[in-house]
Amino acid sequence: MPLGEDGNGWKKKTDNIRDIYDFKEVLGTGAFSEVVLAEEKRTHRLVAIKCIPKKALEGKENSIENEIAVLHKIKHANIVSLEDIFENKTHLYLVMQLVSGGELFDRIVEKGFYTEKDASKLIQQILDAVKYLHDMGIVHRDLKPENLLYYSMDEDSKIMISDFGLSKIEGSDSVMSTACGTPGYVAPEVLAQKPYSKAVDCWSIGVIAYILLCGYPPFYDENDAKLFEQILKAEYEFDSPYWDDISDSAKDFIIHLMEKDPRKRYACEQALQHPWIAGDTALDKNIHESVSAQIKKNFAKSKWKVSLLIANAYVCLSVCLSVHRHETTRPSHHGPMWLGCGPPYSLKIFVETVQICRLSISQTNQASRIYNISKFPDERQLVKLGDVRCNCS
Repeated sequence: MPLGEDGNGWKKKTDNIRDIYDFKEVLGTGAFSEVVLAEEKRTHRLVAIKCIPKKALEGKENSIENEIAVLHKIKHANIVSLEDIFENKTHLYLVMQLVSGGELFDRIVEKGFYTEKDASKLIQQILDAVKYLHDMGIVHRDLKPENLLYYSMDEDSKIMISDFGLSKIEGSDSVMSTACGTPGYVAPEVLAQKPYSKAVDCWSIGVIAYILLCGYPPFYDENDAKLFEQILKAEYEFDSPYWDDISDSAKDFIIHLMEKDPRKRYACEQALQHPWIAGDTALDKNIHESVSAQIKKNFAKSKWKVSLLIANAYVCLSVCLSVHRHETTRPSHHGPMWLGCGPPYSLKIFVETVQICRLSISQTNQASRIYNISKFPDERQLVKLGDVRCNCS
């Protein structure tokens, strides 16, 4: 079905979306779309607009129509909402609620104090939102930490579920069997290519809860076939010493969600009634040091290592801008990098430094926040980044 011919009246025609919204900056890019921070001119309200070229959707119209149908149907305090839809001849624009608090793992790493109770409260919010979806006949199918965002930078901000690109509305005449999701979070029955149900979301929540309590995933292998074999067998452990200080109640909660048999697996309603969520069995002991260290070690192997590189590159840029006459050797894939040139070249070299490591300039704010850049080297000092670059490759 061609976009705009579904007759549902959701989409509004516009010749130029910029007549309605003032585009500020790009928040992120995906395989087929770009998300832009924008301000509605009439109300001055900030939103996030997902800009999708129609050419990129040729042959995939049903997928985006499904995402729109799901988003249009739901309204929950812990789910990022679709606020409007516009289209013109070349693009489809999904106007989304703006969430500005950052990703789940980033917030945990930045905290100085983090407990089982904090994890329990997070999981309770996720369970409540997913129960709402399931009651509406919607299966998310791609629950993972990257799709969990904080609503704001407030200390007590709520968590929000995002990205409904793989979601599915259950129908009485349809059986879900498509293998989709993210390796590491996908349920055994999906990998086994068996028909599955909304229970796949509950498995994913169990995996997320496991990571929130130790900082590393329950299943891991560089080889996908071996990773899938672990998941198919539901083979996971509560390893010492990482789980020594975690309550038996928390482990019991995870066991009921990461149950291999989907018929025996806890549904959201049952999970919400578990003592670790509804009672007082979640411990108050600070586990931040261990959990945050494992998150940095095990996730985005490079995201935090990459942030360290950018932090150092940022320091270099500051030095470069303050030093007017020094020799410079251009960054090389082979040798160490020495930065210490004048303003005409320093930004160019900084960008090259980042690009060599396949990084995004937009991460510099994240890097400076994580590493609290406040002191720069003496302005006469040349900064060597070769070792850092090698550690981040």
